[in-house]
Amino acid sequence: MIHYTKAKLSDIILMQDVVQPEVEKGIILFRSSDEMATNIRSYILAKEDEKIIGFGALHFHADDLAEIRSLVVKDGFRGRGVGKGIVQTLMVEGEGLGVKKVFTLTYQKAFFESVGFSEIPKEALPTHKIWADCIKCKHFPICDEIALIKTI
Repeated sequence: MIHYTKAKLSDIILMQDVVQPEVEKGIILFRSSDEMATNIRSYILAKEDEKIIGFGALHFHADDLAEIRSLVVKDGFRGRGVGKGIVQTLMVEGEGLGVKKVFTLTYQKAFFESVGFSEIPKEALPTHKIWADCIKCKHFPICDEIALIKTI
């Protein structure tokens, strides 16, 4: 059975193991242990038999705007609703904190559309997003990720 829980500092090394293949492919940005520790409250884990099979983070950009980032499901567990469960858990948490809109930058357009997100122009994203995260990407400045947003 899959359950969703907040991440703990002791989970960081295992989380990095789960995301490493996607980082190597350039699909997800590398996050250092220090950066993950600083943002540990943002992460939701998906676990099965107490093993981390996926995670995602809800990062806040304004008093009513957040971003789903670092969403990953371990190979072999995809197609079982794990990603959808992580997104739903993050959306409920965001709503409880007063978030009105949630965006993402992703290569997985169809997945995010399946959970209610709609494509928007990247230019609609907060400028500080581009300089804080995107500049660290190996694809920058030629970004082929898709921006999507959902109103809660």
